[in-house]
Amino acid sequence: MRAKAGAGAIAMMAMLAVAGCSAPRGDGTDLMNLKSKDGPDEFAILPPKPLTMPDTLSELPDPTPGGSNRTDPTPEADAIVALGGKPQKAGGIPAADGALYAQAARYGVEANIRGVLAGEDLEWRRDHKGRILERLLNVNVYYRAYRKQSLDQHAELEFWRARGVRTPSAPPPQKGEN
Repeated sequence: MRAKAGAGAIAMMAMLAVAGCSAPRGDGTDLMNLKSKDGPDEFAILPPKPLTMPDTLSELPDPTPGGSNRTDPTPEADAIVALGGKPQKAGGIPAADGALYAQAARYGVEANIRGVLAGEDLEWRRDHKGRILERLLNVNVYYRAYRKQSLDQHAELEFWRARGVRTPSAPPPQKGEN
């Protein structure tokens, strides 16, 4: 009987050792699982715009090696148009958007904010790894890791409504939400 128990314990230890062999990349590219997976990024590919004939051929840009053309994707300009703005032709901020930019930049603008936040997030997640079994079994600990930094939207909505501030409607709490 002891031999079977010993063999079972050894087998369990072997399974746990093999389960821990897949090491994460650790570059912080996958926020949800806190461990990166190899594979393609479906959001990194932007399809080109359809070919269209301009009203006059003088509208076509001069061919420039390495330059842009009319079918190149312009996601930032497309987003500006989708939100009701006007895309800028050449550097600078359109005059119509000056007040909006001034309001958004009132506390300063950091050019490399995405890189700074990604680095700070990666450092924070390295310091707050999951428990040993969560790491071994690849359990998603994203929500638990960021629980103290999350906003309870329904409590915040009630907070402001109680003070008479007009607020937009919010969806009802989903099953499992506090």
